[in-house]
Amino acid sequence: MDAYDAIAVLYAGLARDDLNTLPLDRAILAAFAERVRATGAGPVAELGCGPGPVTAHLRDLGLDVSGVDLSPVMIGLARETYPDLRFETGSMDALEMADGELGGVVSWYSVIHAPPGEVPSYLAEFRRVLAVDGTLLLGFFESEGGPVTSFDHKVTTAYRWPIDDLAGLAREAGFTEIGRMLREPCEGERFRRGHLLMRAR
Repeated sequence: MDAYDAIAVLYAGLARDDLNTLPLDRAILAAFAERVRATGAGPVAELGCGPGPVTAHLRDLGLDVSGVDLSPVMIGLARETYPDLRFETGSMDALEMADGELGGVVSWYSVIHAPPGEVPSYLAEFRRVLAVDGTLLLGFFESEGGPVTSFDHKVTTAYRWPIDDLAGLAREAGFTEIGRMLREPCEGERFRRGHLLMRAR
């Protein structure tokens, strides 16, 4: 949390317009939003929302969405930038939400800093707060054929995941895969990006 607090203002400025140049990322977010609207299962939360640009994008896709992040500085920036949206400080593995409260969860590069052994607890909490048939979207750095690998992220240590391994952990946590997307790094990016769209069983 302290690492993101320290760079929050700089990070917010860099992240605000990311989606404008990433059509495939927008496409998987649109697929998530379409499924949530079709199931009508309840509100959506972006967990690990940072300064809020993805939360705002989901709002623009017609969802009843709020954001949660561990960093109070990030939440302050999100509230200032998007005053029409709800943002709360909280931990993704101990959410102050009822069982089955949500129709959708987006974890957009928000479990990348979790040590691999802790990721199942995050997925279990995502499943707890999702209604049956609720939708989960995971965005992460993909390991391109290698094992789970740590790397020196600009903020703090992060991990690249084999997409099959992360999908397997999600299955064990109570999710069924709907689809996946891999895309190669764009200019200025180092690693392949992975995306998993799942439904809660």
